[in-house]
Amino acid sequence: MKLSEIANIIGAKFDGVDIEIESMNTLKDAGASELSFVANSKYVKDVSLSNAGAIIVDAKTMEFVPEACVALVVENPYWEMAEVSKYFAPPIEDKTLPSSKIGANTTVSPKAEIANGAIVGENCMIMAHVYIGANSVIGDNTIIYPNVTVYRDCIVGNNCVLHAGAVVGSDGFGFATNKLGEHKKIYQNGNVVLEDDVDVGANTTLDRAVFGSTLIKKGVRIDNLVQVGHNCEIGEYSVLVSQSGFAGSTKMGRNTVFGAQSGASGHIEIAPFNTFAARTGVTKSVKETGLTFAGFPFMDHKSWLKLQGRLARLLK
Repeated sequence: MKLSEIANIIGAKFDGVDIEIESMNTLKDAGASELSFVANSKYVKDVSLSNAGAIIVDAKTMEFVPEACVALVVENPYWEMAEVSKYFAPPIEDKTLPSSKIGANTTVSPKAEIANGAIVGENCMIMAHVYIGANSVIGDNTIIYPNVTVYRDCIVGNNCVLHAGAVVGSDGFGFATNKLGEHKKIYQNGNVVLEDDVDVGANTTLDRAVFGSTLIKKGVRIDNLVQVGHNCEIGEYSVLVSQSGFAGSTKMGRNTVFGAQSGASGHIEIAPFNTFAARTGVTKSVKETGLTFAGFPFMDHKSWLKLQGRLARLLK
């Protein structure tokens, strides 16, 4: 879209060079032909360093926008970003794409559906009622059990296993809210990438990114009924046990273990080789490695055990 069109949609004043905007992206990753936004004061430091062609801002943050970038000033940048996001959403299915490609020695159930533009590698097994969306890629030697859904543009690596009912690439839970309490959908225009040798349990959901990718790295093991939010990054060989959940943009290092019903709040980073016991609630970043945590608010596992012991004695 032309930048002038976007300005008109969101009601922003525009008198700069009318460039072509190809997509939307984060402040850090946006290029000269992309649109970004800032809706939280903690990201103001990223504005002056951004290479975006234009940034949606409010009056308080417009002064931080670089000279080479166009500032689109509005009252509620998050709301207006949500409004614009739908214009950059690709079609759910696209009949203009070429027919799907199936690799040698791959077995596809006649009850499965593979959309145009999808590619399935060699020696795979695709069982009944599987849906593989447009432009998705499935690597070699991968098994996909019945009723699995892989949404458009997602990538599944080699030697992966997706168990029954798993969903790869469903929309992240993203909504903007205005002063009246109304909600507007933020279109999730990224994807999900599973690297090689990933095992995904039954009825687990891996949400697609707003921009970029939700990333499940090599060797990860995910149990049944796990929720991974948009833009999360799960480190190599990590283990996520049943009913654990991770809010958007959680990033964890390799060999992280989350026990049953544990979880992490969004926009935090977790160092590698840490273990979180069942029902642990992680609310802030963890910089130490090789430790075990428990409880909510979370603490060192030994301290949590001592606390439980003292509480038990108080009740006697």
